[in-house]
Amino acid sequence: MLRSSAITQGIQRSPNRAMLRAVGFNDDDFTKPIVGIANGYSTITPCNMGLNDLALEAEESIRKSGAMPQLFGTITVSDGISMGTEGMKYSLVSREVIADSIETACNAQSMDGILAIGGCDKNMPGAMISMARMNIPSIFVYGGTIKPGKLNGNDLTVVSAFEAVGQLTSGKITESQLTAVEKNCIPGAGSCGGMFTANTMSAAIETMGLSLPFSSTMSAEDHEKVLNARKSAEVLVKAIHNDIRPHDILTKEAFENAISVVMAIGGSTNAVLHLLAISRSAGVQLSIDDFERIRQKVPVICNLKPSGRYVTVDLHAAGGIPQVMKLLLDAGLLNGQCRTIENKTINEVLKDIPSKPPDNQDIIVPLNKPIYSTGHLAILKGNLAIEGSVAKISGVKNPCLTGPAVVFECEEDCLKAILDKQINPGDVVVIRNEGPVGGPGMREMLAPTSAIVGQGLGEKVALITDGRFSGGTYGLVIGHVAPEAAIGGSIALVKNGDSITVDANKKLIQLNVDDKELELRRLNWTKPRPKYQSGVLGKYARLVSSSSKGAVTDQPI
Repeated sequence: MLRSSAITQGIQRSPNRAMLRAVGFNDDDFTKPIVGIANGYSTITPCNMGLNDLALEAEESIRKSGAMPQLFGTITVSDGISMGTEGMKYSLVSREVIADSIETACNAQSMDGILAIGGCDKNMPGAMISMARMNIPSIFVYGGTIKPGKLNGNDLTVVSAFEAVGQLTSGKITESQLTAVEKNCIPGAGSCGGMFTANTMSAAIETMGLSLPFSSTMSAEDHEKVLNARKSAEVLVKAIHNDIRPHDILTKEAFENAISVVMAIGGSTNAVLHLLAISRSAGVQLSIDDFERIRQKVPVICNLKPSGRYVTVDLHAAGGIPQVMKLLLDAGLLNGQCRTIENKTINEVLKDIPSKPPDNQDIIVPLNKPIYSTGHLAILKGNLAIEGSVAKISGVKNPCLTGPAVVFECEEDCLKAILDKQINPGDVVVIRNEGPVGGPGMREMLAPTSAIVGQGLGEKVALITDGRFSGGTYGLVIGHVAPEAAIGGSIALVKNGDSITVDANKKLIQLNVDDKELELRRLNWTKPRPKYQSGVLGKYARLVSSSSKGAVTDQPI
């Protein structure tokens, strides 16, 4: 029986039906599935400004497919606008708000299925968390990636603007050149164009089978994205009638497939955090160690920004995620028996995809000629991160460094020191009290890392934080350090000048201080007073879990 029948045909059907009649239901509509459309449209960010058109296309397609659409809104924030400010503390929080809002609307109205449309970084994992919680037939429609900006024949992305700030302070470019980058790096609608967090998560969702093949790399401004929204709606209505649910699709093997693809495409560190959170809602036992296990087997085979040359629309032209998946499948690095929302296996989806990438391109390379022989997201552990940390080592020739700690209590202080040229080659920069609890909200450190790269120090320093990194970050950067400083993790005990070793080859992050000295420091450590006592951030800090568990707020009681 459809969930909506509780409303449309229940004991209180007269007032229930009256409400539905007011929004367009006729006599014949009360036996049809009710399908929610969670619309992330806003003009806050270019990532989401094209979503309403897709929502309306999906609405019409649902109606034509014999179901009754109910459109509702959900929020977004722009990481690119809030980056480097206090507002960035709300970014990861928005993932939880999105998940809660979709779950609330769907369950309150007994909807039979949900089509979620999102564009910016947290829209996707937020929607997936809600789908996994509710376990009603679901599909995700990605708003699409932005086309590259152009300047002097070069492709630009939003990260170009952040790096230009570092280039300006080091005298590599002028103020007018900085302004030119700013004016040209974001040419229109769509999510940030490199293999940053939005495109990484859209690829992961496509791999796991809750969005349609090829959809994760489409341009926001191309007509095929409209066609994708229409077809997604049709597929969802069929899934409702066939009772295909997220828990049928989001298996442990499906998450392992997603991790393999994230490694192969050189995806964002945030994928670790988000996949852990989604898996928890799906009841799947995924751990941070699974990422390291899979990393050892899967090479990076896509030459994509931020550390590579190309943007996501280039990947689409080269065959998109299905082409990447086919190469992994043929190599035994993907489980072909996993099922999708179309009620197909991965083997069936990829049946007609070529077994080798197209000739005359170097965006997707063969597995026997990889860009990196192992994955680029390394899980490091040691006395500085007992629960683990995530190192992004793509583009780093030597992912090992031992050097003196230069400690900052927040992102702003670190950025000021970098721009004032106070960071030297060989330093290990430590930014703490930026974790899920301590930030609160686990801000992304794109401004400091971009400034480091812009000053030519990307290969010469390491940066460690209990916060996060943007998908646009690259270099020897280690985030998600857990336990975090605010709850007494060892990162809280580091002093300026302490020797720290970062060794991705040995999967080690080590504070080179005597155990007795560390214990003495621990005894003298005082838990900091929460920065926010009330409001969204205060509530988040009280509820949120460790980053090693996905930084979720719906922990079991």
